[in-house]
Amino acid sequence: MGKKVIKFMDTSFRDGFQSVFGARVLTDDFLPAVKASVDAGIDNIEAGGGARFQSLFFYCGESAFDMMDRFRAEVGPDVALQTLARGINVVALSQCPRDVIDLHAKMFKKHGMTTIRNFDALNDVRNLEYSGERIAHHGLNHQIVVSMMELPPGCSGAHDPEFYIDRLKQILAADIPFHSICFKDASGTSNPRKVYETLKAARKIVSDDTILWFHTHDTAGLGISQNMAAIEGGADGIDLAKTPVSGGTCQPDILSMIHALKGTEYTLDIGYEKVLVAIEAFEEAMKDYFFPPEAKMVSPNVTLSPMPGGALTANTMMMRDTGTLHLYSDVIKEMSEVVARGGFGTSVTPVSQFYFQQAYLNVTQGKWKKINPSYGNMVLGYFGRTPVPADPEIVKLASEQLGKPVFTDDPLDILEPGLPKAQKILEENNLEVNDENLFIIASCESKGLDFLLGKAIVNVRKITDEKPEEKKAAKAAAPVAAPASIGPRNYTITVNNKPYNVSVNDAGGIQAAPVAAAPAEAVEGTEVEAPTPGNILKVLVDVGSAVKKDQPLLVMEAMKMESEVKSPCDGKVIALQVAVGDTVQTGEPLITIG
Repeated sequence: MGKKVIKFMDTSFRDGFQSVFGARVLTDDFLPAVKASVDAGIDNIEAGGGARFQSLFFYCGESAFDMMDRFRAEVGPDVALQTLARGINVVALSQCPRDVIDLHAKMFKKHGMTTIRNFDALNDVRNLEYSGERIAHHGLNHQIVVSMMELPPGCSGAHDPEFYIDRLKQILAADIPFHSICFKDASGTSNPRKVYETLKAARKIVSDDTILWFHTHDTAGLGISQNMAAIEGGADGIDLAKTPVSGGTCQPDILSMIHALKGTEYTLDIGYEKVLVAIEAFEEAMKDYFFPPEAKMVSPNVTLSPMPGGALTANTMMMRDTGTLHLYSDVIKEMSEVVARGGFGTSVTPVSQFYFQQAYLNVTQGKWKKINPSYGNMVLGYFGRTPVPADPEIVKLASEQLGKPVFTDDPLDILEPGLPKAQKILEENNLEVNDENLFIIASCESKGLDFLLGKAIVNVRKITDEKPEEKKAAKAAAPVAAPASIGPRNYTITVNNKPYNVSVNDAGGIQAAPVAAAPAEAVEGTEVEAPTPGNILKVLVDVGSAVKKDQPLLVMEAMKMESEVKSPCDGKVIALQVAVGDTVQTGEPLITIG
């Protein structure tokens, strides 16, 4: 009897981009590597969805629909192209109403996709019913998901084989149309024995022709052993990636998996020689991209605080943007308690972001001093049922701070149609009303509108694409050959909107110090300080504006959270210390109210 051929999907161009580059990769750069992958015999490729939908509009200045069209044109008609959706969130971070969920499936079919992998982070089967039905209705394959992770130490009550099989039975009983079932571990933390027991039990309760798939990340160094456990338990397919994005926060490597299967009764049935050619093309395509070191590391601590590989680098990228990367280890440590008290929703988008945002607030503002609205809505039930009830103390805090009661009904039933609102926004801005634009507004909101208005800002980190102030600083600080001693040369440079005095001596030694602020005239008033680190997104008042207590003064953004800073008193704005685009740290002055 021959070996069983294990199917695999190449995730390099979706999950790989998300897990290594925070999903910020330009289409022109990677398409040649896609063609090389197809030439190598890879016929199942992840091509979009998940964070790669919003990120193209937010950071790349591109349309995700155009990217999918070009992807399909590059691979031809026969290669399977798969995308990722988040149940009733589809490709947004907030819940989407039924009309938007339907349009999602319609648009992804129109733009060349074959399959949509569809998961719910809470494993609330209600959140998969309508989305799954619409995926099948529009002619796409529906790969339905049971979401997995490891619980923090000392926790129990969910995320064991019995829990996963119960969710699988609920899916089967709900009669949701699907063509395959995926067990998805976005954090790569599930114990391999648990993976084996889960797949083995699942294999026994589904029909022989049901395709079972397994997905994981190699963040904790467990990916290959998890894949082997899944295969031996009965999985028919797994997810793999190619160098330079494989391993670490992404999926295990194709070549490594070929090697691991030697001497077993299983094979990937693909030649390593052709894969090597595809790898060479991919490495060439990515050579100018900045690889965050944390993306290529094994991080065993995520087994205690399950952070998904696909979210880890997106979060560290944002922490770099706000100058708070030094807090990362504290936030990861805090996540353990946030998960333990939040009801055990799987740490996968969007819930992983809620966990990280709440942990970030706990670190920057004090434990549980402020409940992140999304985390609060989750523990209150507005995203669906958490696997176990959240900690009553946290539920009470969320209810008090958000002014909402506990909710137990179907989240879809309280969402108003989204397309009429999107159409109104398009019309008010003299933009064409078509299905693509409607979905962009509905799923990307204000940043989608910025893209359509041509206001998107490209923020892709490349080695040769330094920011202008960084180039200026490097030029000013570079040693200059001098014919004789000419004494120190002094410069003033600006980095991140802050001036520095730089002195360069004959030997090339450099000294730099912040420019001392000019003595300010004494201003009588109340200084409004930054409550957290972040970027100034909007300034809502001007010098001279009369303001009331609790009136919003400006909007800050950090870790995908927008928060208003409100006036502590009645008065008049007598000084603005920040402008849109500035990065501030906790306690820095923002506005003075007199």
